[in-house]
Amino acid sequence: MCRWVAYIGEPIFIADLVSAPEHSLIAQARQAEECKTTINADGFGLAWYNYHRQPGLYRDVYPAWSDMNLRALAEQVSSRLFMAHVRASTGTAISRNNCHPFAHSCWSFMHNGQIGGFDAFRKRADMAIPDALYTARKGATDSEALFLIALGQDLEKDPFTALQRALKILHQMSTDAGAKPSLRMSLAISDGESLFTLRYASDDNPPSLYYRKGRNDIGWCVVSEPLERDETWISVEPNTFSHFTPSSVTHHQFQIKATLAKAL
Repeated sequence: MCRWVAYIGEPIFIADLVSAPEHSLIAQARQAEECKTTINADGFGLAWYNYHRQPGLYRDVYPAWSDMNLRALAEQVSSRLFMAHVRASTGTAISRNNCHPFAHSCWSFMHNGQIGGFDAFRKRADMAIPDALYTARKGATDSEALFLIALGQDLEKDPFTALQRALKILHQMSTDAGAKPSLRMSLAISDGESLFTLRYASDDNPPSLYYRKGRNDIGWCVVSEPLERDETWISVEPNTFSHFTPSSVTHHQFQIKATLAKAL
């Protein structure tokens, strides 16, 4: 399992969330409190938006707390929309290509959780990625597969429906493999203008997810677990898709029907 933070609003320094708070993302890499794995030391990554349509991206395989370049970058770069992630591998190799966030065109994506039994159907999952997007498949994680499948399901037009379709495909594959639970996840995805998040599980145990207003009540911070123990964080309800803009947030119930069409 992993830990992550995402932000949308007036520009702030990335360090304001990644390293400065009492229970910052870097602190959570050493001592997570709402995660199966206390240590998240299998790599880290940042994706941020400023002046260009495509996000900046910095990822490496070191533990987040030991990379001085990460701290220096976070203290110097301010952004109106960014994502940061620390990884605990669920089986795939520790490599830069397997570190979150993943990016393609203007989109960025990160994920905490698992798709049950993925090793048993990895080839089938890759076959669900459209040919035009398959060259973007650099790593071997279930997370990257989900991202690229969703892109192929018209993510640009309708993120809610694209994620629902992509997860139906992967849920069916997991069910066919006899894995339980099939899906547990919290994820964030962005096109550089909006931030979309999902807290979902096929059983009753979705990973934790919280949010609160940003600085000066402008924008939003969304996290796997709170960054400050003395602040009021709102827990996202299970099976909820959320759409954040700098000035608003909307929540939508997210479900995958029990009866699914046969996957590819």
